[in-house]
Amino acid sequence: MVETGQQHTKVKDGSTPISVISEKQFIEVQNLHKSFQNTGAPIEILKDVNLSLGEGETLAIVGASGIGKSTFLHILGTLDRPDKGELYFQGEDILLFDSSRLARFRNKSVGFMFQFHHLLPEFSAVENASMPALINGYPREKAREAAETILVRVGLQDRLHHRVGKLSGGEQQRVALARALIMRPRILLADEPTGNLDTRNSDQVHELLLELNQEFSMTMVVVTHNMQLAAFMSRCVTIAHGQFVEKC
Repeated sequence: MVETGQQHTKVKDGSTPISVISEKQFIEVQNLHKSFQNTGAPIEILKDVNLSLGEGETLAIVGASGIGKSTFLHILGTLDRPDKGELYFQGEDILLFDSSRLARFRNKSVGFMFQFHHLLPEFSAVENASMPALINGYPREKAREAAETILVRVGLQDRLHHRVGKLSGGEQQRVALARALIMRPRILLADEPTGNLDTRNSDQVHELLLELNQEFSMTMVVVTHNMQLAAFMSRCVTIAHGQFVEKC
C-alpha cells in the first residue's frame, strides 16, 4: 500500500479514513456514496468511500448492524449500485458496463457466499455447486466434473450426491463455498459466512477460506461479527460516519 499524497480528514472519533491507492491497483473504490430514502430526508449509509485492494489481499469489514457493511459488499459485487462513485477492476470502471457485460463479469469474476446459503434443498451437492458453471454455458458433464473437484477440495467427497436438505449446517455452507468457487473467481465476497454455524464448524470454514485464498490467489472481502475470523484477514476495517476506518 502506498500513499498518493491525498490529504486525510479525521472522522469524528479521531480515526483516519482510508483513502490510499494500492500499487497493484486490483480493485479501487473511489468517492462512493450510497443513501436510502426514508419517509423524510435520505439516510446516507456510505459517504465518499475510498478503498484499494491488492490482488490476493484479504479484508474483513466489522462493526455494528446497520452501518453499511453488507450494502458495501453488494455494491462491490455489483448486486447494487451506488448513488455515485467509481468501482475499478484492474483499471476499468465496471459500473460503466451495460447490464449484459456486468452480468458476465459478475458470473465469471466474483464468487458470493452468504450467511443464508440459498441452496436448493431438493438438489444434490453436485447439482447445487454446478449451477454457476451451467449458467456460464458449460456442458453439463464439464460442469459436473468441476463441481465434484471443488466439492472434494472442501471436504465433501462423501457427500457429492446427497441432497443438501439432508446435510448438516456446516456441510451446507461448504457446498455454498464450492458453488462460489467453481468458476475460480478473482474475488470472493462473503457476508457473515459462519454466522449460523457452531464454533467447530466456524473454525473449519475459517481455515478453508484462508487455504483457498492462498491456493487460488483470490482477493477476499468478508463481512463478519466474528472477530476471530476478522483477525485472520490481512486487513480489518470498520465504518465510522459512512467511511472506512482501519480500526479493529
